[in-house]
Amino acid sequence: MKIICIGHNYNSLINELGVEKPVEPIFFTKPDSAYLKKGQPFYYPDFTTNLHCEAEIVVKINRVGKNIQPKFASRYYNQIGVGIDFTAHDLHEKCVKEGRPWEIAKSFDGAAPIGDFYNVDELGGTDNIRIRLDKNDDTVQDECLSDQIFSIDEIISYVSRYFTLKIGDLIFMGTPAGVGSVKIGDKLSLYLNDKKSLDLQIR
Repeated sequence: MKIICIGHNYNSLINELGVEKPVEPIFFTKPDSAYLKKGQPFYYPDFTTNLHCEAEIVVKINRVGKNIQPKFASRYYNQIGVGIDFTAHDLHEKCVKEGRPWEIAKSFDGAAPIGDFYNVDELGGTDNIRIRLDKNDDTVQDECLSDQIFSIDEIISYVSRYFTLKIGDLIFMGTPAGVGSVKIGDKLSLYLNDKKSLDLQIR
């Protein structure tokens, strides 16, 4: 199983950060050891003092595919869920400043908690899917899929040029505006439309 993560894919985040809109998808990967199943505890890593939480829509691949055309991409998934891309922000900034790869900041064990998946039909299609993150019962991220710069089908087509997609691979579709830090004791709740898909407490 591969975990493929898309960066800078929401207009709201681009506006919040004041950075240039990408002309093609930006992606990186996480190992399968980053996958944290629903119900497993998440412990604040001892190598960071500035852990950030990014709520993301997650697409699960259900067919093997390579060089997939956008018009056929919808055949390669039928389930969508939510996940968290945890980032050791202090390490990430250091790596970027020094021009080094930043897997240690994004790909550590447990850095990708994932909640329940739902059939696309159950969600009413992909056009109006909405993701929401509540931290300690306060909403901090809330955005519709339509705000994405690159659609699910465009992402699947682009990524499949470089990687063969296999059954069970997961694609994190990027995070909207509202990214912030978390601390021990914080409770995170992720919703897909009105469906609570994941509860997680930072320990």
